[in-house]
Amino acid sequence: MNDLGCCAAPAHPATAPRYFGGYRPLVSELSAVCLPEPTAGRLLGSWQWDVPALLLVAVLGGLYGWGAVRVRRRGGSWPPARLAAFALLGLGAIVVTTMSGLAVYDRELFWPAAVQNVGLDLLAPLGLALGDPLRLAVEALPEGGAARVRRALTGRIVRLLTFPLVSTVLVLATELTVYFTPYFDTALRVGWLHELMYLHLLAAGCLFVLPVLTREQALPAWCTHPVRAALVFLDGIVDALPGLVVMTHGTLIAGAWYLHHAPPGSDVHHDQQLGGGAMLGIAELVAIPFLLTVLARWARAERDGTAAMDRRLDAELAAAAVASAVAAPVDAANGTANGAAELVRPWWETEEGEVAERVRRQGPGD
Repeated sequence: MNDLGCCAAPAHPATAPRYFGGYRPLVSELSAVCLPEPTAGRLLGSWQWDVPALLLVAVLGGLYGWGAVRVRRRGGSWPPARLAAFALLGLGAIVVTTMSGLAVYDRELFWPAAVQNVGLDLLAPLGLALGDPLRLAVEALPEGGAARVRRALTGRIVRLLTFPLVSTVLVLATELTVYFTPYFDTALRVGWLHELMYLHLLAAGCLFVLPVLTREQALPAWCTHPVRAALVFLDGIVDALPGLVVMTHGTLIAGAWYLHHAPPGSDVHHDQQLGGGAMLGIAELVAIPFLLTVLARWARAERDGTAAMDRRLDAELAAAAVASAVAAPVDAANGTANGAAELVRPWWETEEGEVAERVRRQGPGD
């Protein structure tokens, strides 16, 4: 055994790709080597380069940073909290899932691969969506570019894919397809398909989260804040299903692969149960801040609406008071009491503004 505990001689260091703490075998060489049982130290200290994932992170981060700088140069502002969420939670999750110890061990044990996949499917999209890249694109691009972005958001294909129930089903179908078809097993053996699976999971997760959290109008008008909260709650339940199914599934997922490549002494059945439990736990942990964010925006929208109504009401009352003050001397000179009679009537019966109309519909005591 070598210093990493491999059960066979690894590829020569001159040809094997380097990862922090040792050498990561090529996919074609995985049948010849196995890694030691993962510990907290090995998981935290083992890293490898994933060039496609690194390029994706660089492109997304570069575009987002360019947009934030452009908004500020045009006299606007971009909240640091959105930038932090996009960079740390969104891009950070992509880096950790594809290049950390999870990636080092994803072909030796099932549970690191399961954590990877649910992180790309749920956690990374939430971080990216909290950064609101769609609104940033609209504010950063010239008027023509912003109009094209908004047209794309309202296009038929985008509206179909991001329709709340459709996107929820697509996320669920993606997870089930990965694990219960030859997709995952083949991806373990074929490097480019493994990278494509990463991208597939990330894109599927973004289909639901981005439209719900963006401040652009990316959902139908009936998707009000209460409806969005209900949809997110339902989505949290649906996202838990793949973990439950994997955890209770009697047949091993990619069993032939993991039986051959698991570290000595590993229980692959327990490994799969652990992976399903991790999927379930992460799905629920992601659902909580997602739902809290939607509820917080709902509460903020209600406060803003109430404040706007109060300002409109004050303006209408002030205008009514001025009109009454002007009309009162005229009525007094004519010897009539019509002005006083009008003042006795409630304001919502005499005014024609939006606030008065709303009070008439709801009743003054509501």
